[in-house]
Amino acid sequence: MARSESAIYKLCLVGSLIVNLFFGVSLYVGRRAAWKCRSDEVNIRGSLSWSGRAAAEAESAAAEECSGHGRAYLDGMVVDGRPVCECHTCYGGPDCSLFLPSCSANADGGDPLFLEPFWKQHAESSAVVVAGWHRMSYSFSDQTTLSKELESLLRKLHSLVGNAITDGKHILFGGGSTQLLAAAVHALSPGNSSLPASVVASIPYYALYQMQTEFFDSAGCSFQGDTARWNNATNTTRDIIEFVTAPNNPDGQLNEAVLHGPNVKTIYDRAYYWPHFTGIPSPADEDLTIFTISKLTGHAGSRFGWAFVRNEEVYQRMYMYLELNTIGVSRDTQLRALKLLKVLIEDGGREIFEFGYKTMTKRWERLRKALSMSKRFSLQKIPPENCTFFQKVRDPTPAYAWVKCEREEDRNCLEILNAAKILGRGGSVFHDDDRYTRLSLIRSDDDFDLLISRLEKLVSGEDGAKTM
Repeated sequence: MARSESAIYKLCLVGSLIVNLFFGVSLYVGRRAAWKCRSDEVNIRGSLSWSGRAAAEAESAAAEECSGHGRAYLDGMVVDGRPVCECHTCYGGPDCSLFLPSCSANADGGDPLFLEPFWKQHAESSAVVVAGWHRMSYSFSDQTTLSKELESLLRKLHSLVGNAITDGKHILFGGGSTQLLAAAVHALSPGNSSLPASVVASIPYYALYQMQTEFFDSAGCSFQGDTARWNNATNTTRDIIEFVTAPNNPDGQLNEAVLHGPNVKTIYDRAYYWPHFTGIPSPADEDLTIFTISKLTGHAGSRFGWAFVRNEEVYQRMYMYLELNTIGVSRDTQLRALKLLKVLIEDGGREIFEFGYKTMTKRWERLRKALSMSKRFSLQKIPPENCTFFQKVRDPTPAYAWVKCEREEDRNCLEILNAAKILGRGGSVFHDDDRYTRLSLIRSDDDFDLLISRLEKLVSGEDGAKTM
Protein backbone atom coordinates (compact mmCIF):
# COMPACT_ATOMS: atom_id res chain seq x y z
CA MET A 1 0.00 0.00 0.00
CA ALA A 2 2.82 2.34 0.88
CA ARG A 3 4.65 1.52 -2.34
CA SER A 4 1.56 2.24 -4.41
CA GLU A 5 1.04 5.63 -2.76
CA SER A 6 4.72 6.48 -3.26
CA ALA A 7 4.50 5.61 -6.97
CA ILE A 8 1.36 7.69 -7.39
CA TYR A 9 3.06 10.62 -5.60
CA LYS A 10 6.12 10.43 -7.85
CA LEU A 11 3.93 10.23 -10.95
CA CYS A 12 1.95 13.31 -9.93
CA LEU A 13 5.16 15.19 -9.18
CA VAL A 14 6.66 14.42 -12.58
CA GLY A 15 3.37 15.32 -14.29
CA SER A 16 3.23 18.60 -12.43
CA LEU A 17 6.79 19.45 -13.45
CA ILE A 18 6.03 18.66 -17.08
CA VAL A 19 2.86 20.78 -17.08
CA ASN A 20 4.60 23.71 -15.38
CA LEU A 21 7.52 23.45 -17.77
CA PHE A 22 5.12 23.44 -20.75
CA PHE A 23 3.17 26.48 -19.58
CA GLY A 24 6.36 28.25 -18.57
CA VAL A 25 7.90 27.80 -22.01
CA SER A 26 4.63 28.71 -23.69
CA LEU A 27 4.30 31.85 -21.59
CA TYR A 28 7.90 32.84 -22.25
CA VAL A 29 7.65 32.24 -26.00
CA GLY A 30 4.25 33.88 -26.13
CA ARG A 31 5.48 36.94 -24.32
CA ARG A 32 8.49 37.19 -26.60
CA ALA A 33 6.26 36.83 -29.66
CA ALA A 34 3.79 39.37 -28.34
CA TRP A 35 6.59 41.75 -27.40
CA LYS A 36 8.11 41.34 -30.86
CA CYS A 37 4.76 42.11 -32.51
CA ARG A 38 4.26 45.15 -30.30
CA SER A 39 7.85 46.16 -30.88
CA ASP A 40 7.41 45.96 -34.64
CA GLU A 41 4.17 47.90 -34.33
CA VAL A 42 5.87 50.55 -32.23
CA ASN A 43 8.66 50.80 -34.76
CA ILE A 44 6.16 51.21 -37.59
CA ARG A 45 4.01 53.61 -35.62
CA GLY A 46 7.08 55.44 -34.47
CA SER A 47 8.28 55.97 -38.03
CA LEU A 48 4.88 57.44 -38.91
CA SER A 49 4.28 59.31 -35.70
CA TRP A 50 4.87 62.84 -36.99
CA SER A 51 3.04 62.31 -40.28
CA GLY A 52 0.23 60.50 -38.49
CA ARG A 53 -0.35 63.42 -36.16
CA ALA A 54 -0.14 65.85 -39.08
CA ALA A 55 -2.66 63.79 -41.05
CA ALA A 56 -5.02 63.60 -38.07
CA GLU A 57 -4.89 67.38 -37.71
CA ALA A 58 -5.68 67.85 -41.41
CA GLU A 59 -8.49 65.28 -41.22
CA SER A 60 -9.99 67.12 -38.27
CA ALA A 61 -10.27 70.33 -40.26
CA ALA A 62 -11.55 68.56 -43.38
CA ALA A 63 -14.21 66.72 -41.37
CA GLU A 64 -15.99 69.96 -40.48
CA GLU A 65 -18.91 69.95 -42.93
CA CYS A 66 -20.02 73.54 -42.18
CA SER A 67 -23.51 72.63 -43.47
CA GLY A 68 -22.12 72.45 -46.99
CA HIS A 69 -21.94 76.24 -47.14
CA GLY A 70 -18.44 76.80 -45.89
CA ARG A 71 -15.11 75.20 -45.13
CA ALA A 72 -12.82 74.80 -42.13
CA TYR A 73 -9.10 75.15 -42.81
CA LEU A 74 -5.99 73.87 -41.12
CA ASP A 75 -4.62 77.42 -40.89
CA GLY A 76 -7.93 78.95 -39.76
CA MET A 77 -9.12 79.97 -36.32
CA VAL A 78 -9.57 77.32 -33.63
CA VAL A 79 -12.13 77.58 -30.81
CA ASP A 80 -12.34 74.98 -28.03
CA GLY A 81 -9.97 72.76 -29.97
CA ARG A 82 -12.07 72.72 -33.14
CA PRO A 83 -11.37 74.62 -36.39
CA VAL A 84 -13.87 77.38 -37.10
CA CYS A 85 -16.03 77.31 -40.24
CA GLU A 86 -15.37 80.03 -42.81
CA CYS A 87 -18.69 80.59 -44.56
CA HIS A 88 -19.45 81.16 -48.21
CA THR A 89 -20.82 84.53 -49.26
CA CYS A 90 -24.35 85.08 -47.93
CA TYR A 91 -24.09 82.39 -45.25
CA GLY A 92 -23.31 82.75 -41.54
CA GLY A 93 -23.61 81.15 -38.14
CA PRO A 94 -21.22 78.77 -36.35
CA ASP A 95 -21.82 76.01 -38.93
CA CYS A 96 -22.68 78.29 -41.91
CA SER A 97 -26.30 77.09 -41.93
CA LEU A 98 -27.78 80.61 -41.71
CA PHE A 99 -28.69 82.09 -45.11
CA LEU A 100 -28.52 85.91 -45.25
CA PRO A 101 -31.36 86.88 -47.61
CA SER A 102 -30.39 90.54 -47.96
CA CYS A 103 -26.89 89.63 -49.15
CA SER A 104 -25.71 90.36 -52.71
CA ALA A 105 -24.72 87.53 -55.05
CA ASN A 106 -20.95 87.67 -55.55
CA ALA A 107 -20.10 87.37 -59.25
CA ASP A 108 -17.16 89.75 -59.06
CA GLY A 109 -13.97 87.88 -58.17
CA GLY A 110 -12.31 85.16 -60.23
CA ASP A 111 -11.84 82.55 -57.49
CA PRO A 112 -12.14 79.21 -59.35
CA LEU A 113 -14.01 77.43 -56.55
CA PHE A 114 -16.14 75.46 -59.03
CA LEU A 115 -13.34 72.85 -59.02
CA GLU A 116 -13.43 72.31 -55.24
CA PRO A 117 -15.82 69.30 -55.47
CA PHE A 118 -13.35 67.56 -57.80
CA TRP A 119 -10.56 67.85 -55.24
CA LYS A 120 -12.85 66.65 -52.44
CA GLN A 121 -13.32 63.48 -54.51
CA HIS A 122 -9.52 63.17 -54.74
CA ALA A 123 -8.65 64.07 -51.16
CA GLU A 124 -6.21 61.23 -50.63
CA SER A 125 -4.27 61.39 -53.89
CA SER A 126 -3.93 65.19 -53.77
CA ALA A 127 -3.01 65.56 -50.10
CA VAL A 128 0.44 66.82 -49.16
CA VAL A 129 2.21 65.98 -45.88
CA VAL A 130 5.41 67.97 -45.42
CA ALA A 131 8.13 67.38 -42.86
CA GLY A 132 9.34 70.38 -40.92
CA TRP A 133 12.78 70.04 -42.52
CA HIS A 134 11.48 69.85 -46.10
CA ARG A 135 13.55 71.94 -48.56
CA MET A 136 14.98 74.42 -46.07
CA SER A 137 17.67 75.50 -48.50
CA TYR A 138 17.39 78.43 -50.91
CA SER A 139 17.93 76.02 -53.79
CA PHE A 140 17.63 72.40 -54.88
CA SER A 141 20.66 70.14 -54.84
CA ASP A 142 21.53 71.18 -58.41
CA GLN A 143 21.71 74.81 -57.20
CA THR A 144 18.62 75.84 -59.18
CA THR A 145 15.29 77.09 -57.84
CA LEU A 146 13.12 74.96 -60.14
CA SER A 147 11.96 71.40 -59.46
CA LYS A 148 13.04 69.30 -62.44
CA GLU A 149 10.30 66.77 -61.73
CA LEU A 150 7.67 69.53 -61.77
CA GLU A 151 9.06 70.87 -65.04
CA SER A 152 8.84 67.38 -66.55
CA LEU A 153 5.21 66.97 -65.46
CA LEU A 154 4.24 70.37 -66.88
CA ARG A 155 5.73 69.56 -70.25
CA LYS A 156 4.02 66.16 -70.21
CA LEU A 157 0.65 67.71 -69.30
CA HIS A 158 0.79 70.19 -72.19
CA SER A 159 1.64 67.36 -74.54
CA LEU A 160 -1.33 65.31 -73.30
CA VAL A 161 -3.76 68.24 -73.50
CA GLY A 162 -2.34 69.50 -76.79
CA ASN A 163 -2.58 73.18 -75.82
CA ALA A 164 1.11 74.14 -76.06
CA ILE A 165 4.29 73.09 -77.81
CA THR A 166 7.10 73.12 -75.27
CA ASP A 167 9.98 71.60 -77.24
CA GLY A 168 12.93 73.93 -77.71
CA LYS A 169 11.68 76.38 -75.08
CA HIS A 170 12.94 77.39 -71.67
CA ILE A 171 10.57 77.20 -68.71
CA LEU A 172 10.26 79.64 -65.82
CA PHE A 173 8.22 79.43 -62.61
CA GLY A 174 6.61 82.47 -61.04
CA GLY A 175 4.28 83.55 -58.26
CA GLY A 176 1.17 83.01 -60.35
CA SER A 177 0.91 84.50 -63.83
CA THR A 178 0.96 87.93 -62.16
CA GLN A 179 4.68 87.89 -61.43
CA LEU A 180 5.52 86.37 -64.80
CA LEU A 181 3.61 89.09 -66.67
CA ALA A 182 5.70 91.75 -64.96
CA ALA A 183 8.90 89.79 -65.66
CA ALA A 184 7.97 89.47 -69.34
CA VAL A 185 7.38 93.22 -69.76
CA HIS A 186 10.74 93.89 -68.11
CA ALA A 187 12.54 91.37 -70.32
CA LEU A 188 11.03 92.68 -73.56
CA SER A 189 11.64 96.36 -72.79
CA PRO A 190 14.73 97.99 -74.31
CA GLY A 191 17.60 97.99 -71.86
CA ASN A 192 19.51 100.96 -73.20
CA SER A 193 17.05 102.99 -75.24
CA SER A 194 16.01 106.55 -74.51
CA LEU A 195 12.61 105.75 -76.03
CA PRO A 196 10.54 103.40 -73.82
CA ALA A 197 8.53 100.57 -75.33
CA SER A 198 4.80 101.06 -75.73
CA VAL A 199 2.78 98.41 -73.88
CA VAL A 200 -0.64 97.81 -75.47
CA ALA A 201 -3.63 95.44 -75.39
CA SER A 202 -6.95 95.09 -77.23
CA ILE A 203 -10.10 96.41 -75.54
CA PRO A 204 -11.62 94.89 -73.46
CA TYR A 205 -8.41 93.90 -71.68
CA TYR A 206 -7.40 92.65 -68.25
CA ALA A 207 -6.77 95.71 -66.08
CA LEU A 208 -3.66 94.24 -64.46
CA TYR A 209 -1.63 94.84 -67.62
CA GLN A 210 -1.94 98.57 -67.25
CA MET A 211 -1.86 98.60 -63.45
CA GLN A 212 1.42 96.69 -63.24
CA THR A 213 3.13 98.65 -66.00
CA GLU A 214 2.24 101.98 -64.42
CA PHE A 215 2.87 100.87 -60.84
CA PHE A 216 6.40 99.63 -61.47
CA ASP A 217 7.05 102.79 -63.49
CA SER A 218 9.96 101.40 -65.47
CA ALA A 219 12.04 103.72 -67.65
CA GLY A 220 11.99 101.01 -70.31
CA CYS A 221 8.24 100.97 -71.00
CA SER A 222 4.97 102.85 -70.62
CA PHE A 223 1.38 101.74 -71.05
CA GLN A 224 -0.21 103.20 -74.17
CA GLY A 225 -3.67 101.62 -74.16
CA ASP A 226 -5.56 100.02 -77.04
CA THR A 227 -3.76 98.26 -79.89
CA ALA A 228 -6.15 100.00 -82.31
CA ARG A 229 -4.24 103.24 -81.76
CA TRP A 230 -1.08 101.60 -83.10
CA ASN A 231 -2.43 99.42 -85.88
CA ASN A 232 -1.64 102.00 -88.55
CA ALA A 233 1.18 103.75 -86.71
CA THR A 234 3.72 105.40 -88.99
CA ASN A 235 6.47 105.32 -86.35
CA THR A 236 7.60 101.74 -86.86
CA THR A 237 10.96 102.23 -85.12
CA ARG A 238 9.44 102.36 -81.64
CA ASP A 239 9.35 99.11 -79.66
CA ILE A 240 5.86 97.80 -78.95
CA ILE A 241 4.90 95.08 -76.46
CA GLU A 242 1.43 93.64 -77.10
CA PHE A 243 -0.52 91.60 -74.56
CA VAL A 244 -2.67 88.92 -76.22
CA THR A 245 -5.11 87.13 -73.92
CA ALA A 246 -6.55 83.92 -75.35
CA PRO A 247 -9.17 83.14 -74.19
CA ASN A 248 -9.73 86.76 -73.27
CA ASN A 249 -10.59 88.06 -69.84
CA PRO A 250 -13.39 89.31 -69.72
CA ASP A 251 -15.25 88.16 -72.87
CA GLY A 252 -13.74 84.70 -73.54
CA GLN A 253 -12.76 85.39 -77.15
CA LEU A 254 -9.75 83.52 -78.57
CA ASN A 255 -7.80 86.68 -79.37
CA GLU A 256 -4.88 86.81 -81.77
CA ALA A 257 -2.06 89.31 -82.10
CA VAL A 258 -3.07 92.53 -83.86
CA LEU A 259 0.34 94.11 -84.36
CA HIS A 260 3.22 92.66 -86.35
CA GLY A 261 6.68 93.77 -87.37
CA PRO A 262 10.33 93.64 -86.37
CA ASN A 263 9.81 95.98 -83.40
CA VAL A 264 6.69 94.24 -82.05
CA LYS A 265 7.06 91.72 -79.23
CA THR A 266 4.11 89.72 -77.96
CA ILE A 267 3.19 88.26 -74.56
CA TYR A 268 0.53 85.55 -74.77
CA ASP A 269 -1.51 85.20 -71.58
CA ARG A 270 -3.14 81.76 -71.82
CA ALA A 271 -4.42 81.37 -68.28
CA TYR A 272 -7.76 80.07 -69.57
CA TYR A 273 -6.49 77.95 -72.47
CA TRP A 274 -7.71 74.68 -70.94
CA PRO A 275 -10.51 72.34 -72.08
CA HIS A 276 -12.94 73.26 -69.31
CA PHE A 277 -13.12 76.86 -70.62
CA THR A 278 -12.53 76.65 -74.36
CA GLY A 279 -11.97 74.34 -77.28
CA ILE A 280 -8.31 73.64 -78.02
CA PRO A 281 -8.12 74.04 -81.82
CA SER A 282 -4.33 73.70 -81.92
CA PRO A 283 -1.33 73.86 -79.59
CA ALA A 284 0.05 77.32 -78.84
CA ASP A 285 3.52 77.82 -80.24
CA GLU A 286 4.44 81.41 -79.41
CA ASP A 287 7.76 82.91 -78.42
CA LEU A 288 6.51 83.79 -74.91
CA THR A 289 3.48 82.09 -73.38
CA ILE A 290 2.27 82.27 -69.78
CA PHE A 291 0.04 79.79 -67.90
CA THR A 292 -1.15 79.55 -64.30
CA ILE A 293 -2.33 76.78 -62.01
CA SER A 294 -5.11 79.07 -60.77
CA LYS A 295 -7.38 78.33 -63.70
CA LEU A 296 -5.99 74.85 -64.41
CA THR A 297 -6.64 73.17 -61.04
CA GLY A 298 -8.41 76.04 -59.24
CA HIS A 299 -5.64 76.58 -56.67
CA ALA A 300 -5.39 80.34 -57.05
CA GLY A 301 -4.14 80.73 -53.49
CA SER A 302 -1.04 78.63 -54.18
CA ARG A 303 0.33 81.38 -56.47
CA PHE A 304 2.05 79.28 -59.09
CA GLY A 305 2.49 80.06 -62.78
CA TRP A 306 4.91 79.13 -65.53
CA ALA A 307 6.14 80.58 -68.81
CA PHE A 308 7.61 79.04 -71.93
CA VAL A 309 10.22 81.25 -73.57
CA ARG A 310 11.92 80.57 -76.89
CA ASN A 311 14.56 83.32 -76.96
CA GLU A 312 17.62 82.75 -74.75
CA GLU A 313 18.22 86.43 -74.00
CA VAL A 314 14.59 87.06 -73.06
CA TYR A 315 14.67 83.96 -70.87
CA GLN A 316 17.81 85.16 -69.06
CA ARG A 317 16.33 88.60 -68.40
CA MET A 318 13.11 87.10 -67.04
CA TYR A 319 15.09 84.64 -64.93
CA MET A 320 17.16 87.43 -63.40
CA TYR A 321 14.03 89.47 -62.67
CA LEU A 322 12.43 86.53 -60.84
CA GLU A 323 15.58 85.63 -58.92
CA LEU A 324 16.14 89.18 -57.71
CA ASN A 325 12.46 89.55 -56.91
CA THR A 326 11.82 86.40 -54.84
CA ILE A 327 14.73 83.95 -55.34
CA GLY A 328 12.28 81.68 -57.10
CA VAL A 329 8.91 80.20 -56.25
CA SER A 330 8.34 78.74 -52.78
CA ARG A 331 9.52 75.13 -52.57
CA ASP A 332 6.32 74.28 -50.69
CA THR A 333 4.25 75.70 -53.55
CA GLN A 334 6.23 73.67 -56.07
CA LEU A 335 5.62 70.52 -54.02
CA ARG A 336 1.89 71.13 -53.94
CA ALA A 337 1.78 71.84 -57.66
CA LEU A 338 3.71 68.62 -58.25
CA LYS A 339 1.19 66.61 -56.25
CA LEU A 340 -1.78 68.16 -58.06
CA LEU A 341 -0.27 67.58 -61.50
CA LYS A 342 0.33 63.92 -60.68
CA VAL A 343 -3.43 63.54 -60.13
CA LEU A 344 -4.15 65.18 -63.49
CA ILE A 345 -1.60 63.22 -65.47
CA GLU A 346 -2.70 59.88 -64.04
CA ASP A 347 -5.49 59.65 -66.64
CA GLY A 348 -4.20 62.18 -69.16
CA GLY A 349 -6.29 64.95 -67.63
CA ARG A 350 -9.58 63.43 -68.76
CA GLU A 351 -11.30 63.40 -65.38
CA ILE A 352 -10.67 66.99 -64.29
CA PHE A 353 -11.38 68.47 -67.72
CA GLU A 354 -14.54 66.44 -68.16
CA PHE A 355 -15.65 67.47 -64.66
CA GLY A 356 -14.83 71.13 -65.32
CA TYR A 357 -16.40 71.20 -68.78
CA LYS A 358 -19.57 69.47 -67.55
CA THR A 359 -19.86 71.92 -64.64
CA MET A 360 -19.29 74.98 -66.83
CA THR A 361 -21.69 73.69 -69.52
CA LYS A 362 -24.48 73.34 -66.95
CA ARG A 363 -23.78 76.81 -65.62
CA TRP A 364 -23.88 78.38 -69.07
CA GLU A 365 -27.14 76.55 -69.83
CA ARG A 366 -28.71 77.93 -66.67
CA LEU A 367 -27.40 81.43 -67.36
CA ARG A 368 -28.70 81.48 -70.95
CA LYS A 369 -32.07 80.19 -69.78
CA ALA A 370 -32.27 82.86 -67.06
CA LEU A 371 -31.59 85.65 -69.59
CA SER A 372 -33.47 84.12 -72.54
CA MET A 373 -36.65 86.01 -71.66
CA SER A 374 -34.86 89.32 -71.27
CA LYS A 375 -34.98 92.25 -73.68
CA ARG A 376 -32.71 94.23 -71.40
CA PHE A 377 -29.60 92.04 -71.13
CA SER A 378 -27.54 90.13 -73.69
CA LEU A 379 -24.52 87.82 -73.56
CA GLN A 380 -21.36 87.71 -75.67
CA LYS A 381 -21.51 85.46 -78.69
CA ILE A 382 -18.65 83.01 -79.27
CA PRO A 383 -18.90 80.48 -82.09
CA PRO A 384 -18.50 76.74 -81.46
CA GLU A 385 -14.91 75.54 -81.57
CA ASN A 386 -13.19 72.37 -82.64
CA CYS A 387 -11.49 70.83 -79.62
CA THR A 388 -8.66 68.43 -80.33
CA PHE A 389 -8.65 67.30 -76.70
CA PHE A 390 -12.30 66.20 -76.62
CA GLN A 391 -12.17 65.39 -80.36
CA LYS A 392 -15.40 67.18 -81.16
CA VAL A 393 -16.85 70.56 -82.03
CA ARG A 394 -18.11 72.11 -78.81
CA ASP A 395 -19.64 75.29 -77.48
CA PRO A 396 -17.22 77.44 -75.50
CA THR A 397 -17.73 77.68 -71.75
CA PRO A 398 -15.74 80.77 -70.73
CA ALA A 399 -15.07 81.67 -67.13
CA TYR A 400 -17.00 84.94 -67.36
CA ALA A 401 -20.25 86.23 -68.80
CA TRP A 402 -19.79 89.56 -70.60
CA VAL A 403 -23.24 91.03 -70.07
CA LYS A 404 -24.48 94.06 -72.01
CA CYS A 405 -27.36 96.32 -71.00
CA GLU A 406 -29.23 96.96 -74.25
CA ARG A 407 -31.55 99.81 -73.25
CA GLU A 408 -30.43 103.28 -74.23
CA GLU A 409 -31.08 104.63 -70.76
CA ASP A 410 -29.05 101.88 -69.07
CA ARG A 411 -25.69 103.62 -69.36
CA ASN A 412 -24.17 101.89 -66.33
CA CYS A 413 -25.00 98.20 -66.33
CA LEU A 414 -23.14 97.49 -63.09
CA GLU A 415 -25.30 99.97 -61.16
CA ILE A 416 -28.43 98.21 -62.42
CA LEU A 417 -27.12 94.82 -61.37
CA ASN A 418 -25.93 96.16 -58.00
CA ALA A 419 -29.44 97.46 -57.34
CA ALA A 420 -30.67 93.92 -57.92
CA LYS A 421 -28.10 92.65 -55.37
CA ILE A 422 -25.67 91.29 -57.95
CA LEU A 423 -21.98 92.13 -57.70
CA GLY A 424 -19.95 92.20 -60.90
CA ARG A 425 -17.13 94.15 -62.53
CA GLY A 426 -17.98 97.12 -64.72
CA GLY A 427 -16.88 97.52 -68.32
CA SER A 428 -14.71 100.56 -67.58
CA VAL A 429 -12.42 98.35 -65.46
CA PHE A 430 -11.55 96.64 -68.76
CA HIS A 431 -11.42 100.01 -70.56
CA ASP A 432 -14.68 99.30 -72.35
CA ASP A 433 -18.14 100.87 -72.20
CA ASP A 434 -19.96 100.73 -68.87
CA ARG A 435 -22.91 99.20 -70.67
CA TYR A 436 -20.95 95.98 -70.13
CA THR A 437 -20.42 94.06 -66.89
CA ARG A 438 -18.35 90.97 -66.24
CA LEU A 439 -20.03 88.26 -64.15
CA SER A 440 -17.86 85.46 -62.78
CA LEU A 441 -19.22 81.96 -63.37
CA ILE A 442 -16.41 80.03 -61.67
CA ARG A 443 -17.09 80.69 -58.02
CA SER A 444 -18.75 78.25 -55.60
CA ASP A 445 -22.09 76.53 -56.23
CA ASP A 446 -23.66 78.76 -53.57
CA ASP A 447 -22.45 81.90 -55.35
CA PHE A 448 -23.64 80.71 -58.74
CA ASP A 449 -27.04 79.50 -57.50
CA LEU A 450 -27.70 82.87 -55.86
CA LEU A 451 -26.56 84.71 -59.01
CA ILE A 452 -29.08 82.80 -61.14
CA SER A 453 -31.83 83.41 -58.58
CA ARG A 454 -31.14 87.15 -58.57
CA LEU A 455 -31.02 87.30 -62.39
CA GLU A 456 -34.28 85.40 -62.76
CA LYS A 457 -35.97 87.83 -60.37
CA LEU A 458 -34.52 90.81 -62.21
CA VAL A 459 -35.63 89.55 -65.63
CA SER A 460 -39.11 88.61 -64.43
CA GLY A 461 -39.62 92.22 -63.34
CA GLU A 462 -38.81 93.66 -66.76
CA ASP A 463 -41.45 95.64 -68.63
CA GLY A 464 -42.19 93.81 -71.84
CA ALA A 465 -40.07 90.79 -71.04
CA LYS A 466 -40.26 88.03 -73.64
CA THR A 467 -42.81 85.29 -73.08
CA MET A 468 -42.53 81.62 -73.87
